Amino acid sequence: MFSRAEFDRRIALARDAMASADVDLLLVDSGELLAWLTGYTVSETMYRAAFLPREGDAWFTLRALDEAPCREKSWIADVVGFADTEEAQAAVADSVRGHGFGKAQIGLDTNSYSMSAQTFMRLQELLPEATFVPMPGISDSLRWVKSEEEIAVLKQASAIADRAMLEVANQSRPGMTTRDAAAIASGVFLREGADTGEVGPVVKASGGHEFLHGVFKTEAIGEGDILHVELIPRVGNYGARLMRPIMVGEPSPALRAAAGKLITLQDSQIATMEPGVSAREVDAIMRQGALEAGLRPTYENVTAYTLGLYTRTPRTSDFSRVFLPTSDWVLEEGMVFHLYATAQGLGFSETVVVGKAGGVRLTESPRCILTTSFYKKKHGARCCA
Repeated sequence: MFSRAEFDRRIALARDAMASADVDLLLVDSGELLAWLTGYTVSETMYRAAFLPREGDAWFTLRALDEAPCREKSWIADVVGFADTEEAQAAVADSVRGHGFGKAQIGLDTNSYSMSAQTFMRLQELLPEATFVPMPGISDSLRWVKSEEEIAVLKQASAIADRAMLEVANQSRPGMTTRDAAAIASGVFLREGADTGEVGPVVKASGGHEFLHGVFKTEAIGEGDILHVELIPRVGNYGARLMRPIMVGEPSPALRAAAGKLITLQDSQIATMEPGVSAREVDAIMRQGALEAGLRPTYENVTAYTLGLYTRTPRTSDFSRVFLPTSDWVLEEGMVFHLYATAQGLGFSETVVVGKAGGVRLTESPRCILTTSFYKKKHGARCCA
């Protein structure tokens, strides 16, 4: 999916971080960093890791059963496989010694979900002459700024989200269930080239914003109900995200007004997303604006979080960079975020990349309450209420 020049760029970034931390060897074990740096990722059924020396060739140590796909997907030629009868951590440690790094300064991400306390203590026991240097968060921070090649893949995923959202809106009707809607989106995902048919929360909206993480269940949608649809297609493990409210019937003037306020605030956020701007400044536009407009009594959740690689990971969203009042870091060109806003049963979100002169939406669905009746009248035209 990516050129060798792209991987060389990533290797150079990783080695720059290694130089700053004064380490000889980088241990890579989080699923996302494995995919980003090597081109191959695999579940942690048994512990596995890739290693990047500050000088010299990288290698990958993993189950022998995974050797063939690793060789096929990765630029790494040195793939060390171990039998299922071996202890995974011991095999990894053996490969470190075998490559001449038994006494090295080894950098590792102490925030990696694969680096459990047990694995860390076992590696220390197996490599007593090595020095382990904490590099917390390196698995995320190396990937914050996306390249042109990465953004191109995110555009593909965003286009799939747009097509699926419009298809759900086109087919929405009284009596349809949330399961029916999810099946429509899932079918579009698979037909259009997404990695899987997994969709996000597809629920009947209720209350103010509590529906956002609603539990998926089979609910019938009736006249006047709002179907909340969040879509999370991935292409090559790169995930775009998109949220829209779909109404069976015509929205009331009050609901249209609330949607207009949310969208206006979000548009202002997007316009402000320039390099060098503080994340909390962008966050305040939505958070304070929604409160001042009376759209919500409180606003305690983040207004955006990082998008990019989503592999076999225990976390469904990447909160290594989020928009909050306490977010003192600044935006950089090429960062990509899921920007979202919810209030009064409505949810709008976009996949947005930080551009030179402001944010650029990668998702392009109409920014309004989608309605079934209007789409039918216009024969599927890309319009809404």
